[in-house]
Amino acid sequence: MVLDARLAAAVARRAPLAVDPQTTAYRLIHRAADGFPDLAVDRYADVLVAHLYERGRRVRPPTRLFKALAEHVGAQSVYLKYRPEQASILGAAELEALAPRAPLFGRPVDEVEVLENGTRFIVRPADGLSTGLFLDMRDARAWLRGHVHGLTILNCFAYTCGFGLAAWLGGAARAANLDVSRRYLDWGRANAARNGLSPQPTDLIFGDVFDWLKRFRRSGTTFDGLILDPPSYATTKKSRWVLETDYAALVAQAAPVVTPGGWLLACANTHGLSTKTFVAQLRSGLAQAGASAAKLGPVQHEPALDFPVAAGEQPYLKICRITI
Repeated sequence: MVLDARLAAAVARRAPLAVDPQTTAYRLIHRAADGFPDLAVDRYADVLVAHLYERGRRVRPPTRLFKALAEHVGAQSVYLKYRPEQASILGAAELEALAPRAPLFGRPVDEVEVLENGTRFIVRPADGLSTGLFLDMRDARAWLRGHVHGLTILNCFAYTCGFGLAAWLGGAARAANLDVSRRYLDWGRANAARNGLSPQPTDLIFGDVFDWLKRFRRSGTTFDGLILDPPSYATTKKSRWVLETDYAALVAQAAPVVTPGGWLLACANTHGLSTKTFVAQLRSGLAQAGASAAKLGPVQHEPALDFPVAAGEQPYLKICRITI
């Protein structure tokens, strides 16, 4: 099946990734930057996951396009995710409807193992709106792995422990992973096992990040490196979190848990937060923590190869390393 010009250009752009035997997971289509404003497609080995940005509406998917893309890259299955504006306010039944467990076409796949710079990750294509691995953090995980030897690391909002896995493989003295979901922490433990690692039970911490940061401060526990990669929205029994307005408060609580001379890796992934506002929130949080002298590094973004930025747009992902 012949690819149309937009699709052919998108595939050609990712050619270096397609031939890299150490990386089998990357983004094939990145919305407007590739000429598809309401569509993103991720490749996980021989499975494609398509994200339709139609405010959660179950629109008719471009099946012909997906079949052409799957045939060209050798994918055996295509799964759909209808992206809502805010997933945290939806019930289980609504979320299930937005992420059908059956593929659009191809064989059902419960689990697929992928590589990212040689690291093994478990991806579950039918497991809700998120599949277990955020591909835009590839460069950040690679940086972390090369800069943690002998350090103690706290990975907040750990999800399936992608940063924790990078830290363990990079020789960290300790890499603690903190998340409010036991299921995701178990998934992180499974990721570690795929790479021949057996993390200590105390390094998979279940609970609310804000509560645990308070505990660490009270006990005087600090870490050489701390990673903040929060969701855009979150609702717990005690609080409601909105990244665009609440990031400064998070930084204010996290900064005191960093060992003097250590660093905080602050991440934000939302289109609605400009780089300028992100930096302003970081500075505000540091000031609240009495750490105004902390040094902010340059703001980095997602990998340009498979996450290009459309003309007139700004990157979604912002990452800043702060030396405390």
